[in-house]
Amino acid sequence: MSHGMVNGKVVIVTGAGRGIGAAIASDLAAHRAIVVVADLNASAAESVVAAISQAGGKALAVAVDVSDRQSVRGAIAETVSHFGRLDVMFNNAGISQTCPFLEVTEADFRRIMEINGLGVLIGAQEAARQMIAQGGGGKIINTASIAGKQGYPLFAHYCASKFAVVALTQAAARALAGHKITVNCFAPGVVATELWQQLDREFMDHGLTQKPEQAINEFSQSILLGRVSTPADLTGSTRFLASSLSDYMTGQTLMIDGGMVLT
Repeated sequence: MSHGMVNGKVVIVTGAGRGIGAAIASDLAAHRAIVVVADLNASAAESVVAAISQAGGKALAVAVDVSDRQSVRGAIAETVSHFGRLDVMFNNAGISQTCPFLEVTEADFRRIMEINGLGVLIGAQEAARQMIAQGGGGKIINTASIAGKQGYPLFAHYCASKFAVVALTQAAARALAGHKITVNCFAPGVVATELWQQLDREFMDHGLTQKPEQAINEFSQSILLGRVSTPADLTGSTRFLASSLSDYMTGQTLMIDGGMVLT
């Protein structure tokens, strides 16, 4: 394997049926990684795999519910039975919701924490078990957010879940270093994906904004680079995290947010 490349690495990306996850998976496949596109929506995963295959990449679609340990175990087992090992795990699947602070319910909080928080714990644990069993170390990469560094009043429960991702990343890095497994996360800012289209509608539903794209534009005022990001703005960094170039980095949160939050 040429140094710094992802060539031949077996990588699972959760939540890869669309958005950031689909971009991560497609980029890694284009750089000759073997990619497992894992998503709750199996047909979305299949269509990402079809596009990767058409472009000459190697990929497999699996259905996964990241909040269900048996489902995650099954996805990892399927990966290993197809490709023999697991080198890199991207715990990327996540959900969000716009909700004024005083209106967040127990059900809202539990739903987001279960997927964004518990899902990352389960994904990291199960990937680590496989990496330890096969030997040779590995990489676990979690999707955090600027919301993992700042609490925003319309996303309190989402922010709590992303602070949890940062905490789990640090705890896992300390727990797994002896097995040569590194654990890092990256923190996107405002990314123009289907998720923001959903949030944009929710802003309007709550009467917080009047017209489409007002929410994303107003929320993005403080981005130093002067524009919202696309998933393509993230893939250089995600490829770096998956490659041997980042081997001496662990427990870190890489901010890729156009300078929106400076830590």
